[in-house]
Amino acid sequence: MSLYVFNTMSRRLEPFEPIEAGRVRMYTCGPTVYNYAHVGNLRAYMFEDLLRRYLRFRGFDVFQVMNLTDVDDKTIRSAREEGLSLNMFTQRYKDAFFEDLRILGIEPADKYPAATDHIPQMIELIQRLFEKDLAYRSDDGSVYFSIARFPEYGKLAHLCMDGLRHGARVNQDEYEKEHVGDFALWKAWTEEDGDVGWDSPWGRGRPGWHIECSAMSMSYLGESFDLHCGGVDNIFPHHEDEIAQSEGATGKPFARYWMHNAHLIVEGSKMSKSLGNFYTLRDLLAKGYSGREVRYLLVATHYRNTLNFTFHGLDAARAALARLDEFRQRLRDTAASTGAGALPDWAAARQREFVEQMDNDLNVSGALAALFELVSEGNRLLDAGQLSAAEAAAVGELLSDWDRVLGVLTPAQEEAPPDVLERVAARAAAREAREWAEADRIRDELLAMGWSVKDTPQGPRLKRSA
Repeated sequence: MSLYVFNTMSRRLEPFEPIEAGRVRMYTCGPTVYNYAHVGNLRAYMFEDLLRRYLRFRGFDVFQVMNLTDVDDKTIRSAREEGLSLNMFTQRYKDAFFEDLRILGIEPADKYPAATDHIPQMIELIQRLFEKDLAYRSDDGSVYFSIARFPEYGKLAHLCMDGLRHGARVNQDEYEKEHVGDFALWKAWTEEDGDVGWDSPWGRGRPGWHIECSAMSMSYLGESFDLHCGGVDNIFPHHEDEIAQSEGATGKPFARYWMHNAHLIVEGSKMSKSLGNFYTLRDLLAKGYSGREVRYLLVATHYRNTLNFTFHGLDAARAALARLDEFRQRLRDTAASTGAGALPDWAAARQREFVEQMDNDLNVSGALAALFELVSEGNRLLDAGQLSAAEAAAVGELLSDWDRVLGVLTPAQEEAPPDVLERVAARAAAREAREWAEADRIRDELLAMGWSVKDTPQGPRLKRSA
């Protein structure tokens, strides 16, 4: 079996074959650290985490680079509004980003280069573009890329360039397709930049957004690498401009595969602060949901399908995880200390289905269907007393193997917060002292906190209340 992925460049499914057999070099667009990540941003990072996990599951050695954009129009403007240095302002949101990744179980990339640490590499790349006659200096000292001199411009976004106004310049970092034109590689310093600026052969200034990713990706992955990922909103202009300046400078293909996740909407509408449906992870945690539940909802829809993020969906994720936790506990109770035997045929069939579905452009919906078919059949056999201890252990090991990909199958008790665990210990002490009324009061308190507790011969067992 081969892994197939949808390549945005060709607009078709292609077998995944990295440049170097067995090794994948992967670049993923990270955050612009001017605010907390919202659920739309988190969906992109979740897709990239799922992709990285599955590549490793399939035996590839993966080296992932994710950038941190800590200098652009937004970060400079926001830092000045708060009266902070650029570094002090962006560090707050860098820290918050890494905390979000931890809570969501997103595995860390191998490198997190920050733009402000790679200015020399950006200057060097711009100089190469001058040597190829692809860059020019404007009257104000800024440097632009001439898209008219790069005939393949528009190949990723499939743009029609017939109506292009030659020489039109776009100075802002982000713009729409109708504003297509020469884009800024280096922006001359202005008073609006405050104390943000670096010396260059073209005068004091700062890099444009697009040159940052080209310089950082090639610094760590080489001039040609395997995978470049991001949201569909990055296709144009950001990724289109990356291709132009990278391939223009090197004369080599930039990335072999381009993969993009679709938009996320909230309760059927575009996310907007004015609509009151703009959520960060902190907002969702404050409403009583766990990082694991948010992860399940974000990961359960195919990355190329629009995801409708709803609170009903989060509640359904909670119920699904409770069902999975109960099944895994039943397997543990049945297996006890018995070692794993051979995987039963019915479970091996689900194992093949899981891989077949994930090999088809990460069809996680089909993979989850295989997972819940396994749960249904396993519960039926457990109810009938027809699953041996060795078989139960083998099925449990299969679930652990699948969790290397999904990252959602860890039982909820392992992530219970300290205050919940303290109440569980207090309840156990009350029961030990035969203070039944106090034990019942604490049980009700735990339910109000969103947790149910069940007494077993092995001790109290916690799970999220559905």
